[in-house]
Amino acid sequence: MPRHRRNDASDSPGKHALNKPVVVSDDALTEPVVVTDAAPSLVAKAAGPAYIVLAGISFSHFLNDTMQSLIASVYPILKDSYALDFAQIGLITLAFQFTASLLQPVVGHFTDKKAQPFSLAVGMSSTFFGLLLLSVAHQYLIILVAAALVGLGSAVFHPESARIARLASGGRYGFAQSVFQLGGSFGTSMGPVLAAAIVVPFGQSSIAWFSTIAFLAILILWRIGLWYRPQIKAKKMTAAAPHPDAPSSRRVGIALAVLVALLFSKQLYVSSLSSYYIFYLIDRFGVSTQTAQMYLFVFLAANAIGAFIGGPVGDRFGRKYAIWISVLGALPFTLVLPYVGLYTGAVLTVFIGLILSSTTSSIIVFAQELVPHRFGMISGVFFGVAFGIGGLGAAVLGKLADHTSIAFVYQVCAFLPAIGLLAVFLPDMRRIAR
Repeated sequence: MPRHRRNDASDSPGKHALNKPVVVSDDALTEPVVVTDAAPSLVAKAAGPAYIVLAGISFSHFLNDTMQSLIASVYPILKDSYALDFAQIGLITLAFQFTASLLQPVVGHFTDKKAQPFSLAVGMSSTFFGLLLLSVAHQYLIILVAAALVGLGSAVFHPESARIARLASGGRYGFAQSVFQLGGSFGTSMGPVLAAAIVVPFGQSSIAWFSTIAFLAILILWRIGLWYRPQIKAKKMTAAAPHPDAPSSRRVGIALAVLVALLFSKQLYVSSLSSYYIFYLIDRFGVSTQTAQMYLFVFLAANAIGAFIGGPVGDRFGRKYAIWISVLGALPFTLVLPYVGLYTGAVLTVFIGLILSSTTSSIIVFAQELVPHRFGMISGVFFGVAFGIGGLGAAVLGKLADHTSIAFVYQVCAFLPAIGLLAVFLPDMRRIAR
């Protein structure tokens, strides 16, 4: 008769290990509990995206970038009122974007060590005061200071709000980044419309009315800060074990350099259209300032839609391929744009905006996955590089336009998307993301 083995828990080898007493020292009882990134990530993925938080941070991005886009939209007014040349217009963009570029990595590095849940509301206050100052500025230097204050608000806003979007993503990082970018892109597209409807008829002083938008954004960001505060982890986090397929530090450095170059090509082209497209249309086709602002709105609205599409595509098919398609895909349209008429050009700018802007979310999330332990700093560097390149490029392109023509500037910028060929050097992160 066969002998049946009794199913006794005491026979299990794990039983003895579980029954061993745990000795805890007095010092250990007073130490803070250290939580790794893995557990919160798993919980967030199981819960799914926090749509209310994503909607709130995206709407705040909309308000933030609506106010910032007013600066470029009122350039024709400032140029006529103060007899500015194109180089001085470019310096206004530089003052705004260089402030954001310089401080965003610093803010991101600081918040990596110590998150500040209410820093977004405080940063928005800088934008609030910058708009008020811009509405009453009657000297070129004061205009530069006002633009720099708005840039300071951007420097504080972007790195930490990108972190909040990731926390609320439920593991759908590209989707969350796209929702976040969607708000900003639509906000940027609204600037020309609001400038045409309000600032052009009522003058520079009407910019002060938009400070009410900044105040609304402060209230929303304060409420998001209340949600964010309990989500903040311990100051010192234990590093997760490296993935066996993760690229080497040298490969990471090369990939980051490539991503910066790709962002350079994308942002410089977008900056050339955002800063000088109005002047290009007025100079070449003789349209009014308000009509030119509406054409700029068409391009910026296409940018907004493209920014939303790019993230989910990267989640589904891989960010490397999304970057390939979005950067190189715009090249045929940018090459043709300087040689077509007004209406055909407007159609081409829609395709350019849709395709080119879809790369932003993929580039940023790709960089965050390459250096996950420095999320805030990487977000700040890439948002900052985007602003900085745009500002520096706007100044250089303005100088070039003064010595040649606006049409020649667009002929040169048409080749910028060709830099997308560098995407061949990016590693495949899909296995690592799993």
